[in-house]
Amino acid sequence: MISRRALLSAALATAALSRTGFAPPALAQSGLRLGQPAAFSFDALIERARSLAAQSYAPPPAQDSAILDALDYAAHGQIRFNTDAALFADPDRFPHSRFPITFFHLGTFFRLPVHMFVVDGGEAREVLYDPAYFDMPADSPARKLPPDAGFAGFRFQESRLGDQNKLDWRKNDWVAFLGASYFRAIGESFQYGLSARGVALDVAVPGRAEEFPAFTQFYFDTPEADSTAVTVHALLEGPSIAGAFRFEMTREAAGPQAGVLMNIDKALFLRRDVARLGIAPLTSMYWYSETAKKTAVDWRPEIHDSDGLALWTGAGERIWRPLNNPAVTTASAFADEAPRGFGLLQRDRLFDHYQDGVHYERRPSAWVEPLDNAEQGSSKQGSWGRGAVQLIEIPTDDEIHDNVVAFWVPEAPARAGDSYRFRYRLHWRDSDPYPSPLAHVVATRLGNGGQPGLPRPRGVRKFMVEFLGGPLTELPFGVKPEAVLWASRGAFSYVFTEAVPDDVPGHWRAQFDLTVEGTEPVEMRLFLRAGDRTLSETWAFQYHPF
Repeated sequence: MISRRALLSAALATAALSRTGFAPPALAQSGLRLGQPAAFSFDALIERARSLAAQSYAPPPAQDSAILDALDYAAHGQIRFNTDAALFADPDRFPHSRFPITFFHLGTFFRLPVHMFVVDGGEAREVLYDPAYFDMPADSPARKLPPDAGFAGFRFQESRLGDQNKLDWRKNDWVAFLGASYFRAIGESFQYGLSARGVALDVAVPGRAEEFPAFTQFYFDTPEADSTAVTVHALLEGPSIAGAFRFEMTREAAGPQAGVLMNIDKALFLRRDVARLGIAPLTSMYWYSETAKKTAVDWRPEIHDSDGLALWTGAGERIWRPLNNPAVTTASAFADEAPRGFGLLQRDRLFDHYQDGVHYERRPSAWVEPLDNAEQGSSKQGSWGRGAVQLIEIPTDDEIHDNVVAFWVPEAPARAGDSYRFRYRLHWRDSDPYPSPLAHVVATRLGNGGQPGLPRPRGVRKFMVEFLGGPLTELPFGVKPEAVLWASRGAFSYVFTEAVPDDVPGHWRAQFDLTVEGTEPVEMRLFLRAGDRTLSETWAFQYHPF
């Protein structure tokens, strides 16, 4: 698990850029100290990653551990970036550039120096670190770092041209890359929440430690005139892998594509065997929801950045898997071929369900859309082949940890010397970009089984699954949906459906009891139908008897 508090708080820290040192004429007015030019292309970066994977891994040099330890949560938060000298912010040099770039400082939680480069005319120049770029207290431990200490990450600020929204670009950003290969973006409600990663290696594999490869270099393309997109290239390095990435990112503040779109192209090369190779990983936090909550564990009704995993399979089935906070780390797999998409979503958008000023109801959802053999902007299925969307759920007793990971795992074993090329689009929005015409799940509730007024039998659990919208809003009077159920073990009883008495059109719930012995998890599936017509997506749930 990672500390989401550290990631979110670091997004508030900014720094100032120096106006000294070498700067080529083309970029002199940006105020940055830049290194000497060198040829750059994405193809060359891919070949460099391929070459690195054929060599033994050499960890990047680290800064003084004692100094970084002293740059804790409080000390790191006092280091600020002066946006006056942000990359691409100079209106004279970049009159049409919308999104300036600011940089993060090293600290306790972000210890690896990352090299930043500006690409212009096929040449890359490194942005050289200088402590004068940063506003910090006179006694900050950061002042003890060497003058070439390096940066921890970066972020794109909101538009400085004022054409996107009314937000002050100096105080607001829309995408951030910070820590290992983690990155995140805001959604339609202008908030951060869950994260994505470049790759996930050996998550929750018994007997093996999870590996966290890191982006060690970033290359920022100089924006073209009037461009509404930004392009960033990255080099990934780790003991088991090397890789090259290209991110083409677009910020849409309004309209049908509001939020952030990322087209990602990545080439991966394995140095050694990987037991669980996670492609397009998403990482989020789920503590509890209306489904299950320990008595008086917290005063808030729900706490989560995401409440479910949504899948659109290659065969066209829509599946909703509510998240769990299990007693032990649990891995679930959804086998598929050529998936159309998957994502960790935050469906519950009502403030009253959280009662928290951090506004969990505004946290973005993230949807992965494979792009191989898919036309731009279409919902045609890609060609990722056979594999599985895997969901890892890790126990947590607080909201500060990201304890849920979802990713695609190719079917073939990942062996040393293997190479991969994946293209996909990440949608950061309130919901998935291709909504199903079927009714969707809006709540999962558990309680004691049996009938009110009678002794409640042991080993029996009652489930209430709520569906909303789609064909349920068009059911003729007197037609009641049928609940179609399946479980890996156990027996169902008291199965029925009813309209939820809240006067909301198309709001129905399915109720049933499950009798099961033992404590092994139970896999369940449920959907609604009328005759031979499917009315809802498939509810898939992993029940942990207790």
